[in-house]
Amino acid sequence: MRAVVVAAPASGSGKTTVATGLVGALRRVGHRVAPFKVGPDYIDPGYHGLAAGRPGRNLDPVLVGEERVVPLYRHGAWGCDLAVVEGVMGLFDGRIDEHYSGAVAEGSTAQVAALLGAPVVLVVDARGHSQSLAALLHGFATFDSGVRLGGVILNRVGSERHEQVLRAACDRVGLPVLGSLPRLAELEVPSRHLGLIPAVEHGSAATAAVAAMTDLVAAHVDLHAVAALARSSVAGPAWDPAAAVRGLEGVEDTAASLGEAGDMAATTFVGGDRDSRVSTEPGGISRADESTDGAIVIGGPADREGPLIAVAGGPAFTFGYAEHRELLTAAGAQVVVFDPLHDELPAGTAGLVLPGGFPEEHAAELAANSGLLRAVAEAARHGMPVHAECAGLLYLTRSLDGHPMAGVVEADAAFGPRLTLGYRDAVALADSPLWRAGERVRGHEFHRTRVVSAPPRNPAWGWRGSAGERVQEGALSGNVHASYLHTHPAGNPQAVRRFVTETVRFASSRAVR
Repeated sequence: MRAVVVAAPASGSGKTTVATGLVGALRRVGHRVAPFKVGPDYIDPGYHGLAAGRPGRNLDPVLVGEERVVPLYRHGAWGCDLAVVEGVMGLFDGRIDEHYSGAVAEGSTAQVAALLGAPVVLVVDARGHSQSLAALLHGFATFDSGVRLGGVILNRVGSERHEQVLRAACDRVGLPVLGSLPRLAELEVPSRHLGLIPAVEHGSAATAAVAAMTDLVAAHVDLHAVAALARSSVAGPAWDPAAAVRGLEGVEDTAASLGEAGDMAATTFVGGDRDSRVSTEPGGISRADESTDGAIVIGGPADREGPLIAVAGGPAFTFGYAEHRELLTAAGAQVVVFDPLHDELPAGTAGLVLPGGFPEEHAAELAANSGLLRAVAEAARHGMPVHAECAGLLYLTRSLDGHPMAGVVEADAAFGPRLTLGYRDAVALADSPLWRAGERVRGHEFHRTRVVSAPPRNPAWGWRGSAGERVQEGALSGNVHASYLHTHPAGNPQAVRRFVTETVRFASSRAVR
């Protein structure tokens, strides 16, 4: 399984344009391309996925552990002949942690490239560069012997003469030029406070942008040379979601719980508008076949396999990892995706996942779907397990920028003046459907909203801030775990398994026998 890692000297050099275009262009000439993104980024993989025709995935040593990077890579690359891995920030930039003793920064593109044994293609923003580019490239090529630069792609080149000078600089340090891209302002993808607008929100414009990136790279990059450069020295088994949730010690056996609850009858919540039967689509994702007897069914018919877990999607909830749904399914759940902007709570729901996203951009529409807000509040009040991260936390507050939300969390939220960004070493402060008090978790914050009222009385997490101060964050309420902290399920499969087990208990407790 061969790979190239697309990196840059610094952020803003054009990695996403080049990586997305490479994926699309290589696919166009017949390769089966697996796209990856280094770090906790949720937005770039959406564009990668459009280009590849398969999910974009993340490789983050900080959130999943260094030992899981290669297995997750092999899992995500299954059935492909080539992988394109887009880096994060500058090549050697990663988590700033004085206690980490690795050769390169933890979570950096360089670390992931070394783990994969894959060559780096360095994307250089050519604006302002001339002969001194040779010195920059020499430094990046020799800084760490465990990272191999395989070539350079010159981006935003101003003229033919400019390109000639830059190529001569690359020749001086022995690095081949794999492509030279001209400056094209029309390729700029609209962005906002957290980066690019997610592909799901950008709709047809995102598809057009990916097509333009593909055309640009196909016309100006030597695809044959890139494919010939690709290498990887990884070995060992691929990550297996079934093994991840099955091989844990000290966690109640989900399969046994499912068996005990398997003969439960249906029960209902007031506030629903439809009943449904659930059928499983390929990949374990489920859909609802609607009928109209006027209730939300919890538990469902006895012939259904496993509890139904509803996962919020659509334009307001775009932040998630593909491995999350795979783990939920492997743990015995049926997963159905719904859009809180327009949909109702899926009939038969026994657990609810509200992932991250941009609810602040859609607050009025979310508030207008008042029936769903009431149903979520009622479900939470009756003890349904709810896992809410970032956007999910905001959805559960009393209000967001003045728009009424579900009111499950006794707090109000609003768009803030500053971006909150960074990894956190967190400790669970109390038991919840996912975590046990005292468990240590690595997570990531990425938001520009804030809680503007008094913080919730029962925080979910505690950690030390950059100045050593104690921070408490998130909210626990019954079976609800809500927090700004994003975690990677592949790094915490026991939490996914516990959550599914709690949905089984909840459905069983609500069953009418």
